[in-house]
Amino acid sequence: MAHRRLENGLTSSPAVMFGEALRFARERAGYKQEDLGRLLHCHRTVITRWEGGKRPMDRDTVERADAVLAMGGLLVRLWERVDWHADIEHPDWFQKYVELEDEAAAIRAIQYNRINGLLQCEDYARAILSLGDARNSPERLAERVATRLSRQDRFLAGDGPMLLAVLHESAIRTVIGGPGVMRRQMEHLLSVSEQSNIFIEVAPFARPVRKMPATSLFLLLMPDGKEWVYSESLYRGHFSDAPSIINEARRDFDLLRGDVLSVGDSRTLIADAMEEYRYEERRSEDGCLAQEQLQRGRRGRVHRGGPRISPRRRPGP
Repeated sequence: MAHRRLENGLTSSPAVMFGEALRFARERAGYKQEDLGRLLHCHRTVITRWEGGKRPMDRDTVERADAVLAMGGLLVRLWERVDWHADIEHPDWFQKYVELEDEAAAIRAIQYNRINGLLQCEDYARAILSLGDARNSPERLAERVATRLSRQDRFLAGDGPMLLAVLHESAIRTVIGGPGVMRRQMEHLLSVSEQSNIFIEVAPFARPVRKMPATSLFLLLMPDGKEWVYSESLYRGHFSDAPSIINEARRDFDLLRGDVLSVGDSRTLIADAMEEYRYEERRSEDGCLAQEQLQRGRRGRVHRGGPRISPRRRPGP
């Protein structure tokens, strides 16, 4: 289990300890991260994550690194002592998820109550990031919105990674920011689902499902074939690459997809929701206008028909 390093440099994480050993061996051999990356046929950022204990190495890569760095088998022995299948729970959990998301070759997601961040339009992202955060200045909020939208760039590109999102209908029916924001969000879902790499399916309220996970769930396939499962509890994220957990998550996902609407029927449900939100938006606008006219009329009646106030007489001398 990976834990954040303490301020005094101590750590309780075997993965971080292995990363420190790898860093020591690299520096002892006189290599920069770029140099070792070329020798192991990977990018410098991958070396950074290995050395930080944020990403496990496979055995073949460890053996090549041990030989390149002339460690006489020490790195392999240390690697064998680390439980790489342990769940990772750490304070910067979301940053770790974003790092995995940024590399993923494909993502399968099950989402409750809220639209997945990779599918949010700007207005929806702004509304949801405004909820319950008293620290949000206009500048900070704008930065957070821009950061969230920038994560979508890879998936909105023509040859982007596959994104298969199963949205529980609660994500579509939970109103964030009002009917106008929700109408624009539905329009955005319909627009992005036209791309060849993005698939959106809805698990409707009206159709019972055999296997629905208790929380939002993400399966991430990395370019090297490795898979991660990610889920969230109230205040932290949970990661695992344990084969048993991966297989269970795949099974749950496949069972769920057998009960959800097809892509075409899902688009129909989203389009219907969009029109409902459009109707509510117009009703809200008409209601505001009627209320304004009513208040204006009341002000006029008070002004014209109010009691006449006579000036007070001053008492005589």
